[in-house]
Amino acid sequence: MPSSAIAHIAVFSVGAALGAGIAAGVASRKHAKNISVAPPSGSSSQIAGSAPLQLQAPLIQASNTRAHGVLQLAPTVPSDVLRYGNPGPISDLIVREAYVAGYDRRLRHPAWTAEHLTLSSLSKSAPKGDRSKSEFKEDQSLPVSFRARLQDYFRSGYDRGHMVPAADAKEAMDETFLLSNIAPQVGRGFNQHYWAYTEDWCRRLTNTFQDVFVFTVPLYLPKQDQDGKYRVTYEVIGNPPNVSVPTHFAKVVLGSRPSSPSTPQLTELSLGAFVLPNQKSQTIHH
Repeated sequence: MPSSAIAHIAVFSVGAALGAGIAAGVASRKHAKNISVAPPSGSSSQIAGSAPLQLQAPLIQASNTRAHGVLQLAPTVPSDVLRYGNPGPISDLIVREAYVAGYDRRLRHPAWTAEHLTLSSLSKSAPKGDRSKSEFKEDQSLPVSFRARLQDYFRSGYDRGHMVPAADAKEAMDETFLLSNIAPQVGRGFNQHYWAYTEDWCRRLTNTFQDVFVFTVPLYLPKQDQDGKYRVTYEVIGNPPNVSVPTHFAKVVLGSRPSSPSTPQLTELSLGAFVLPNQKSQTIHH
């Protein structure tokens, strides 16, 4: 079986498991497996040479051009980030320089984000790659009625949590500050601590793997009420209420490298999945 097909199945298997019944109290969990497979027939061993993928969802190109107020759509994604599969369906598929994101118009935050990390991409430094010079902005490419707004987060009690971290996109950092890459996260004890630790761990994987693909997914998981029944309940911030607050966040991480120096044509894949509740960790103290 081609490596792309195996990885595609693995990613979607993890996605199905996440949605099927992960307990709300799970802080983190990891499943990893090494797979040695041959590259797909006719494809380049370099990810940059992969063929464009056909999509079933609307696509917003990074240029975000408009014609009479209508978003310009395209049928393919010329990006290597989705080499191992498209986690759709989604309302909008946004292709940017540093990442690809699915945007959920109903929840007003990403349905998922996907990024491709390498030692080279993380080592790049540019004058504009300074977080202090970037500002949160509304995504003007999205229709106004389905857009997250800056005022939604004002005095909400939540951090504007990056789905693709600013530190992962040193040459395109401003892209990560668009609200289409943001979801409400508990600040102290989560976004500023364990979520940040997980993001850093993903970056450090580039010391071990040639390519690291990171999928970040906001989740809404059921919780058992006092009557014994399970329900999905969540807060919606803004006035009027506009942006939904996920109960959990997941990261699905896929590492790729040659299986050995003697068999560089074989690709070794390692897959891990983590689910963290969007709440202050009990181990964080004032």
